[in-house]
Formats: sequence, structure tokens, C-alpha cells
Amino acid sequence: MAEYFDTPLFGITLSLVAFIIGMYVHGKIKMTIFNPLLISAIIIISFLSYFDIDYDTFNKGGSLISFFIAPATVALAVPLYKNIKLLKKRWLSILIGISLGSLAGLFTIFILSKLFKIDQTIMVTMFPKSTTTAISMEIAEQIGGIPTLAVAFTAVAGIGGNLIGEYVFKLFKINDKVSKGVALGTASHAVRTAKAMEMGETEGALSSLSIGVAGIVSVFLIPWFMKLLII
Repeated sequence: MAEYFDTPLFGITLSLVAFIIGMYVHGKIKMTIFNPLLISAIIIISFLSYFDIDYDTFNKGGSLISFFIAPATVALAVPLYKNIKLLKKRWLSILIGISLGSLAGLFTIFILSKLFKIDQTIMVTMFPKSTTTAISMEIAEQIGGIPTLAVAFTAVAGIGGNLIGEYVFKLFKINDKVSKGVALGTASHAVRTAKAMEMGETEGALSSLSIGVAGIVSVFLIPWFMKLLII
């Protein structure tokens, strides 16, 4: 049956319909776990599996949507510009926070991968999970990972941060807006940045900044990290 879906329009339509359903369910239930992205991913995977449609067929249209990820990320610079004074005032602590956050993510992946004996290719594919999709795919390809799988890990990181982010802030009594924004953007990229926008303009601005900076930091940090650990 897959031949009936062999057009770019199929991937686009399925993605949009799945996300609209996800937004509707999230709006009705209003629970963090019912994240629109998570729901739409489940719908798409279920649909493709049921009708035995391969990923390449779906991606003919899905890739067109993915193309707009980078421009959408750049658009997040608008709230950042509005908070430029705050950025100039605390630029050093922000840069250190993003760098340490990125490094902590790499160490966590390495330790857990060794603990659970995860294949090295899968491990390096997970390294750029906390950068946004457009960046993680490129990094994964350069370091010998699997780009398409990197997208999945990136989505999981974003959804995971979306689910537990606010609970972590409450648990450790983190109230500083800048700290929240940096943490969300560094660990959970664009998925959590959308939620950070709802928390406040400052959180959203710093989260969007962290996406870009974390991506740049990761480009240099990941190869160095792999060389240090002789991966």
C-alpha cells in the first residue's frame, strides 16, 4: 500500500494532521505528559507501521517541514534582542552555564552508555542530542553517528525536558529567570524553548540564545571530548 503514499504531500499532510491532533489533545487534557510533539510522533509512527510505509517515503514530505527548523530557530533571536541589556550584563555566567551544561550532557551519555554497554555508534549519535535538530544531524554525520537516529534522540531530549523541566526547578528551588532559560535551552533546545516563551520573555530569550550557543559549543566540544576519551 506504500505506493499510494509516495508523494511529498503525504508526509506534509500526515505531519500537520498528527500535530493538530496532538495540540487538540494537549489542550483538552492539559497535562505536561501529553506533549503535542510526543502525541504526533506516536500517531505518525503508528500510521507508518500499520500501513507498512518506510521512512524514506514519508520523509519526501517530512523533509520539507524539517527545512523550516533552522529559520524558525533563527526567528527566536527576536526576544533575545529585546533583552540585549541583560545579556551584556550577565554574558560570562551565561556562557559558562551553557558550556558546563553541554559538557555535563556528554559525560552523562558516556557514563550511561558504558554502564549499559550501548554500542559506540549509538553512543556518539546521542552526543548532540541537546542541540536542535538541524545542528544535531550535521554533528552526528561528522562524528560517525547516524543522522536520522540523532533526530529521534534530539526529540526525546526535548520532550523529556518539557516533561520534567519545571519539576526540577521546583525541586531545587530555582527561581532566577536567566538560569531557567539557559537550562532549558541548553538541555532541551527548541521544544522546551517554546514552553519557556510561555513562562516569560526573559526565559524564552535566554533559552533561544542557549540553543545557538550550545550548538556552536557542541561543534567544538564533542570532537575534543571524543578525542579525550579515545572514542
